[in-house]
Amino acid sequence: MGKPLGVGIVGVGNISTQYLTNILYLSNLKLIGVSDLNESRQDEVASAYSVKSMSGDSIFTDPDIDVILNLTLPQSHAEINLKALMNGKHVYLEKPFAPTVDEGTPVLELAAKKGLRIGCAPDTFLGTGIQSSKFMIDSGAIGSPFAATASWSAPGHEIWHPAPQFYYQKGAGPLFDMGPYYLTALVFLLGPVVKVIGNSMRSNRSRKVHTGDLAETPLTIQVETHISALLTHESGAQSTIMVSFEVWGSCLPTIEVYGTSGTIIVPDPNAFSDIPKIYTTKDQEWRTVGEKAGFRSTGRGIGLSEMATAITENRAHRASGALGAHVLEVMESILVSAKGDQRVDIKSRVDDIPPVPLT
Repeated sequence: MGKPLGVGIVGVGNISTQYLTNILYLSNLKLIGVSDLNESRQDEVASAYSVKSMSGDSIFTDPDIDVILNLTLPQSHAEINLKALMNGKHVYLEKPFAPTVDEGTPVLELAAKKGLRIGCAPDTFLGTGIQSSKFMIDSGAIGSPFAATASWSAPGHEIWHPAPQFYYQKGAGPLFDMGPYYLTALVFLLGPVVKVIGNSMRSNRSRKVHTGDLAETPLTIQVETHISALLTHESGAQSTIMVSFEVWGSCLPTIEVYGTSGTIIVPDPNAFSDIPKIYTTKDQEWRTVGEKAGFRSTGRGIGLSEMATAITENRAHRASGALGAHVLEVMESILVSAKGDQRVDIKSRVDDIPPVPLT
């Protein structure tokens, strides 16, 4: 193994804790420094992990940093990515890829021009749960897959998040916040999406912060809070998706994939190692699926680690910018379709993503 990839994290909010913890155990990554608009939080994290506290643009120019891990709010993703690329750094970012396709496209173009890598969360599909589901589908266990359903719902992140306003601004909402997990899984399982028909709404209920220093602060809603869509995949399969910040209780399954001779329940795509279940015409009963493929016992950051390995091996990485951008176009098109009451064709494509051997 070569020299570990030097990592600089921009944005050390809630999600950063998982990355900070996991990077310690990923031997091809080395955390160099952190940066945040809140300098006291930046200093605290830097001290806790014995790395540099980096203010201003110093994180983008530090010679020890090879890749910027962009964990800022979605509204800042494109700006931070472009700044990193202009300074010769690879980029790996949290989902979504950008608030809009127009903002995301220059990032892909600049990375290609400079020969730099773009990686994008979610990387949960690299875990054993979804990878083992894909293994079973590819093995023919459920016959030919022709359809799938995916659903996620909650009353809204304001119930638990201490500063949830950004979830209700452009580039967020249930579709852009939770949709990437489900859409990434569907694209991995069934192939790229070629057209969508969307529907959306928001209720008239008032919302407020429930926890932390901002408790009781009213929230302004700028996004649709309940979205559903019908997707047609290049493979010919159809899938339906529903994501919502409106539902107080639900027992719906996460993802089900239907084949000509069986069904597989794909585990939560916001997790890495949950267990799939399968029903086939042969067995005619539900049974669990053991680990068949994927990274075992892993967490957020494995996508960045796999990208580092791909750089060393001079091959494409799996949690790619192209995949993130394709999912972004699908999400944006769902909202366009819902607003215009029309089918929208998807222009982007993403290459087949090779499965991860059980690792």
